[in-house]
Amino acid sequence: MKGKANHAIMVGSILIAICGSLLGQAPATGDAAPGAASAVAMAPPPPPSAPSAIKPNDSEYVIGNDDLLSINVWKEAEVSRSLPVRSDGKISLPMVGEVQAAGQTPLQLEVEIANKLQSYITDPVVTVMVQESNSQRYNILGQVAKPGSYSLALTTSVIDAIATAGGFRDFAKKKGIYILRRTSAGGETRIPFNYTDVIKGKRPEQNIRLQPNDTVVVP
Repeated sequence: MKGKANHAIMVGSILIAICGSLLGQAPATGDAAPGAASAVAMAPPPPPSAPSAIKPNDSEYVIGNDDLLSINVWKEAEVSRSLPVRSDGKISLPMVGEVQAAGQTPLQLEVEIANKLQSYITDPVVTVMVQESNSQRYNILGQVAKPGSYSLALTTSVIDAIATAGGFRDFAKKKGIYILRRTSAGGETRIPFNYTDVIKGKRPEQNIRLQPNDTVVVP
């Protein structure tokens, strides 16, 4: 019995040694090392990237007096703000001073402001948006609830103009609407607009984007 007991003890010792050896081996290729998950969890987050170069504005729009501009300088809250273009066509910003805004597009104004900030800020990222286009207007006349002169937003269509004017009156001739537009020669052209067809998707090209001084006539 004593011999069998000694044999059992020896076998147990061998098994314990084998298990200990296996546990001490390095993990196979592709397995995560012990503590790797916690190391990943403790890794610091990557630094924030610079803002994308998306420009939410209109490259063809020309800024005018009384337009309300939103100027954002990335990470520079003391410079970023909304402000109107003064009657002399200028705006004033901290670290920038006075800048001629009227007559420039938003993209051109971005470049000028960024250049003036170079002395104070490394690689300034500037975005200029027109919040309210008060310098450019259109008119809507005739059988609408609120005829008059309205500020021209960057993407005002004929349908937008009708909605802004409160919609049609009871006896409006929706198929006979037209837009009066000045020509470069100083004359005037008449552009037809059939509201009934457009809302049915038949003539979407008639829902044109309005230009400064356009007049929408609803007979």
